[in-house]
Amino acid sequence: MVSRDKGFSTKAVHAGDKRGSSTGAVVEPIYETSVFAFSSTKQLVDVMSEKAEGYVYTRYGNPTTRSVENKMAELEQSEDAAVFSSGMAAIATTFFTLVSSGDHVVSTRDLYGGTLEFFNKVLPKFGVEATLVEATDLDEIRSATRSNTKVIYAETPTNPTLKVADLSAVAKIGKEKGATVVVDSTFASPYNTKPTELGVDVVVHSATKYLCGHNDVTAGVVCGSERFVQELKKMRKSLGGTLDPLAAWLLLRGLKTLGLRMERHNSNGIKVATYLERHPKVKTVHYPGLESHPQHAIAKRQMTGFGGVVSFEIDRDFETTAKFVENLKLCSLASSLGGTETLVTQPVTASHYFVSVEDRKKAGITDQLIRLALGIEDPEDIIADLEQAFNKI
Repeated sequence: MVSRDKGFSTKAVHAGDKRGSSTGAVVEPIYETSVFAFSSTKQLVDVMSEKAEGYVYTRYGNPTTRSVENKMAELEQSEDAAVFSSGMAAIATTFFTLVSSGDHVVSTRDLYGGTLEFFNKVLPKFGVEATLVEATDLDEIRSATRSNTKVIYAETPTNPTLKVADLSAVAKIGKEKGATVVVDSTFASPYNTKPTELGVDVVVHSATKYLCGHNDVTAGVVCGSERFVQELKKMRKSLGGTLDPLAAWLLLRGLKTLGLRMERHNSNGIKVATYLERHPKVKTVHYPGLESHPQHAIAKRQMTGFGGVVSFEIDRDFETTAKFVENLKLCSLASSLGGTETLVTQPVTASHYFVSVEDRKKAGITDQLIRLALGIEDPEDIIADLEQAFNKI
């Protein structure tokens, strides 16, 4: 009998868990400790030198955080994973592991504001230059690479305009140029996209979003080869961006329902995007699940669902757009996504507030752009809330 590979939700529930043999506890315990004791100096030295398995200090590693890492590695189909105190800690530690002074990075232009600021203001302090390119232009990505390009970086779908990069093609360019391909897959989640299957080397997530899914944890995850993750964890130990065990346990709990939640996010996404596309006060809708989306064919090929984030522009000015957002009642004005509650922002006042007007313009982020991060409420109620806010402008 040929053994069957377990399904996504089965892995989400069971992968990485070590059911306590002494207690029979079904749920993984929280190892809320900063330090671990040893019975002998030899045992301590063996663990420190990695000759034996064990834990010394939670900044280095912890059984609870390790459970999350094992689960994420299975869900992303990577060899290993590392968790961090935030998505930005995950991204920054990844780059400090991969690049040195004199190196070059090629990145898609459409990025989370914090990542863009990291490329524009932090990396240059360490002698690393980043060239920003159009996410959907493979020729531009290829031509931007240099002999010293160490990383090609992309978000897909992008934040907040939801462009979709062709990951197989980008991965191929990375192999041709000898560059590590890193993809921020936060907006997709491992339920909707498996970047490693498409040839991507490293996958990063803001686990604050879909992975946790309840707006109560700040965390980051990086998945990749065992060799890379070992180096990454050495850098994490030096930089200190380790995830707290309690937050790791909450992330473990959130991951168990990821498949169920993503089905609802995906369903709500297409229903609300379709409603918005038909609305007379809406100028443009950005959602890869719509046939009108420029990269819809690519999205269908590399995604199993299109997520719960919809961005759209209303045919009004900044002030009227702000009034529309403020008139929403079910949808809360808050700058995150992927949780059970629907959140809404104008990116120019939230995720991209600190991004220059010029960079916003290049990325297609207008004053009228609204990012709607759909929760798991009934879609009819979300649409009713949008409709009453439209009626007030």
